[in-house]
Amino acid sequence: MLEALISSKTRIKLLLRLFLNPDSSAYLRGLAEEFNESTNSIRIELNRFEEAGMLDSGLVGNKKVFKANKKYPLFQEVRSILLKYTGLQDVIDEVVEKLGDLSKVYLAGDLALGKDSDVVSLIFVGNPDLHYLVQLIQKAESLVPKKIQYLVYSNEEAAIMTFDPNQNLLIWNE
Repeated sequence: MLEALISSKTRIKLLLRLFLNPDSSAYLRGLAEEFNESTNSIRIELNRFEEAGMLDSGLVGNKKVFKANKKYPLFQEVRSILLKYTGLQDVIDEVVEKLGDLSKVYLAGDLALGKDSDVVSLIFVGNPDLHYLVQLIQKAESLVPKKIQYLVYSNEEAAIMTFDPNQNLLIWNE
């Protein structure tokens, strides 16, 4: 679907990597290794995004580090398109909004790192009805072409845990 709109696979990978988890950052060589692509193709796309104002950059040591620019006028729209592309918007609409006793929901795994994946890994914090949760997950899996795996922590359990924002993306908060 997104491939029809954006023909560059490198551009799609960069958008997913930097806009799904806008608190994460990356540098040129790391992205080239992660995507298994040349630094030149990555550099071209990073420069385009930076010139358009979509990315912020800064030096960390001798590395130029890139991050999504949350002040970019179309930031929310780009992110919304990516959430729909990955199926996360359907999961939020079909599962999270209907569960009730939740305080937070985190995205974990490859999608939280901005990598495309066939698996949606979720962490629910609260006290949802587990029987109803299983039904909603099955319904959501029929709507999105991805497998959904999940963990449930009570508020008390989650209070003593730390959820690294580079690894776990908060996608819903009460």
